[in-house]
Amino acid sequence: MSQIVVAVATHKPYRMPDDPIYLPLHVGAELHPDVLQDMQGDNTGDNISALNASYSELTGLYWLWKNCDAQYKGLVHYRRLLGSADKAKQRSKDPYEKLVDGPELLALLSSRDVVLARQRNYYIETVYDHYSHTMDGSQLDKMRGIIEKKCLEYLAAWDGLMKSTRVHVFNMFVMPAGMFDAYCAWLFPLLDELGQQIDTADMDAFAARWPGRVSERMLDPWLVTNGVSYAELPVVSPEPVDWVKKGSSFLAAKFLGKKYERSF
Repeated sequence: MSQIVVAVATHKPYRMPDDPIYLPLHVGAELHPDVLQDMQGDNTGDNISALNASYSELTGLYWLWKNCDAQYKGLVHYRRLLGSADKAKQRSKDPYEKLVDGPELLALLSSRDVVLARQRNYYIETVYDHYSHTMDGSQLDKMRGIIEKKCLEYLAAWDGLMKSTRVHVFNMFVMPAGMFDAYCAWLFPLLDELGQQIDTADMDAFAARWPGRVSERMLDPWLVTNGVSYAELPVVSPEPVDWVKKGSSFLAAKFLGKKYERSF
């Protein structure tokens, strides 16, 4: 393994970054072994690849935790990547020329503990309210109860995040291996505990991906409680984002009670 490995989680053929730090990773390879036969799958070694239908990119995160020995480890997605802070790169028309590379990541990690995707701000509602309006807020209530029972020292940071309008989402970050592994060792048992309290019998495929969504709200409390410093980078999407649809769905969820039915 190289000094830095940033896995690019994908479930289908897609253009991948050229920089050698990026590792194309077929998530859910155990469920669909014939889709990307020439790509590293998340179903080797110690893995939870078979849970990909619900755990989404987290099966890739788990694989990195258990099977990658790079000095720095990270995760991005085929449709969402970490961009460079270099303004000249950001002016490129090719989204793949906007991406952060190895030397820039190392420079950032020399002065900060981790590198994250830029924080999202919901502006007109809190992190808790946004989740409750768009998904099932009881999932966050149950996770709060688990944190209170299993790791009380994280509860203040959890409550603080729920009242905030800002959150780091997407499960996109680069960390030193020791920190990456420590985060995963904390995160996955809590998600397993939550899974024992959630009835998925009547969930459709979209709703069943709750572990990934809840986990996106787990990162900030872990960072705050452990005093982790971070640098932020912009998110680059190779595909156009339908901001009108995204914005109208956000407002419909808040004011009309219409839950999200698909990803944007």
